[in-house]
Amino acid sequence: MFDVIIVGCGPTGAMLAAELRLHDVRVLVLEKETEPPSAVRIVGLHIRSLELMAMRGLLSRLLDHGRKRPAAGFFAAINKPAPTGLDSAYAYLLGIRQPVIERLLEEHAIALGVQVRRGRAVTGLAQDDDCVTVELSDGQQLRTRYLVGCDGARSAVRKLLGVGFPGEPARNDTLMGEMEVGVPSEEIAAAVATIRETQHRFWVRPVGVGVYSVVVPAAGVSDRAQPPTLEDFRHQLRAVAGTDFGVHSPRWMSRFGDATRLVERYRVGRVLLAGDAAHIHPPIGGQGLNLGVQDAVNLGWKLAAQVRGWAPDTLLDSYHAERHPVAADVLDNTRAQTELLSSEPGARSVRRLLTELMDFDEVNRHLLDKITGVAIRYDIGDGPDLLGRRLRDVQLRHGNLYAHLHRGRGLLLDRTERLSVGAWSDRVDHLADPTADLDVPALLMRPDGHVAWIGDDQQDLDDHLSRWFGRPAD
Repeated sequence: MFDVIIVGCGPTGAMLAAELRLHDVRVLVLEKETEPPSAVRIVGLHIRSLELMAMRGLLSRLLDHGRKRPAAGFFAAINKPAPTGLDSAYAYLLGIRQPVIERLLEEHAIALGVQVRRGRAVTGLAQDDDCVTVELSDGQQLRTRYLVGCDGARSAVRKLLGVGFPGEPARNDTLMGEMEVGVPSEEIAAAVATIRETQHRFWVRPVGVGVYSVVVPAAGVSDRAQPPTLEDFRHQLRAVAGTDFGVHSPRWMSRFGDATRLVERYRVGRVLLAGDAAHIHPPIGGQGLNLGVQDAVNLGWKLAAQVRGWAPDTLLDSYHAERHPVAADVLDNTRAQTELLSSEPGARSVRRLLTELMDFDEVNRHLLDKITGVAIRYDIGDGPDLLGRRLRDVQLRHGNLYAHLHRGRGLLLDRTERLSVGAWSDRVDHLADPTADLDVPALLMRPDGHVAWIGDDQQDLDDHLSRWFGRPAD
């Protein structure tokens, strides 16, 4: 009998498992694949995800394996510089190979005591008031108090649960891969510059010595059931660019569509969904992995509180209430970006107009904050604008704020030096620092870094401690 079984050991599943283990929850992760992914595609961690990694003490490990890029050019690949004065100590994009981030997060989870079993496919589930029974492809049955499907776009858990997954099917497919080329870089750059004036779902750009990332529409490649071949890339490159650039020696090749779907419910009883199991959308803007990791950090402490017995009645349901609107907003902005990549005259006109508007710092900043997750504000009541938002990594008398969040607990940041977390000290830390770089007297942070209370009154603080962290310990 486990406390939580997680299906899927990608970034979302591994991050969630680690978050649960910070609270001593017994976690098992089931992964149907016998080996980690071999595709070496590069993914990007946006500002908000980098902040979460810093909160858990993981960022330095990722930086050793990634490459920083300016925080710009994300929205519909419109090339504008990053706005000045971004409100984060991590105002960049970190490009990192997907197998690397998956390995690092899995190693982090295992180091905290998570069990991972590979080659275990889920074929059935049933739940009652007390537990979930999970059936595996080999006939084995496991019991758990809660089950979380983090098993991707084709989620077995979601299908077995029978929850609706409304949205739009794919209309356009695109080939993406990394491979070597056989022509000079100057020739490639000139051709790409000309083609991208009208075809924005196309690029051939360097990602290493002699290696290029290739993206090209897949309109002439009809069999979606089969992985693309090098000849498919050559054919499509010739159709769009008039040359295949002598591509050869691929590192990896894949195909993606623009299907856009969002589950109706993130929770059904004791079964929950996160990451691509709950939402899918085109990869434009690089938001998918980030959205899933942020799901995991939002859910982790809430599910742990439920398991440990101190969760307020509505806490676990707040996972859906908070994350479903965030995903809906991501789906909307990816729909908009997809339209802006069209070669149709109307879409090209709108793209030119938006390109002009992004010269205004406010517009550029608004779109960047949306893509990177910095703009998220959870609806937790009336109050100052900071309430419900994430707090930046502020400077303290000794060090910085995020170093105090590694354990995944709540935190009272108290500039008054006269407040207390009292009987909640088993789940909330108290940091008294009158020098903290804030313009409020004190604030209460949830374990996911979002501000849950602002003020200086002890009774009001106690009320909010009860709201988010349950009854005080005896």
